[in-house]
Amino acid sequence: MALVLTPLSGLPLIKPDDDLAAMIFGAIQSSQIGMQDNDILVIAQKIVSKSENRLANLRDVVPTERARQISDITKKDARFVELVLQESTEVLRMRENTLIVVHRNGFVCANAGIDHSNVDPQGSTDEDWVLLLPEDSNASAAKIRSGLEEMSGKRLGVMIIDSHGRAWRMGTVGVAIGLSGLPGLV
Repeated sequence: MALVLTPLSGLPLIKPDDDLAAMIFGAIQSSQIGMQDNDILVIAQKIVSKSENRLANLRDVVPTERARQISDITKKDARFVELVLQESTEVLRMRENTLIVVHRNGFVCANAGIDHSNVDPQGSTDEDWVLLLPEDSNASAAKIRSGLEEMSGKRLGVMIIDSHGRAWRMGTVGVAIGLSGLPGLV
């Protein structure tokens, strides 16, 4: 058995309510990539979150007193901190420029995985837009997998990945935040 990694090209910028399974399948077909049973598609969290409309605009966020207190410590925008708190179950560490939390889906990460980069739905550089992680990454993976299997007639696995900073260390690691059709541990 060989491990073959094949990048997929031809996907446009993803927008809210886009059908990711159909778009991915179309790109696979136009790239003439053959699919086989047990192939695993690895999908970036950002496009899943965009398609699920997990966008938030900081202008619409009213920070709580707790968010303002944490903002004073971290020097992060209080509205951003409020979103981090809404997406988290516990704050583990805070200091200037650092806010490490337990995301409500159980993993430890900086800023509840909320992303600032390249997220404005209109394509401008409005820095008030942020992108939250999917509500339920496993359900997202299952939905995409179901659509791809229906279109392709193949048994597939889908993995949704994100990059996480390593808490209290330098660097970034790739993390599977959602799975369908393959085990999390072997």
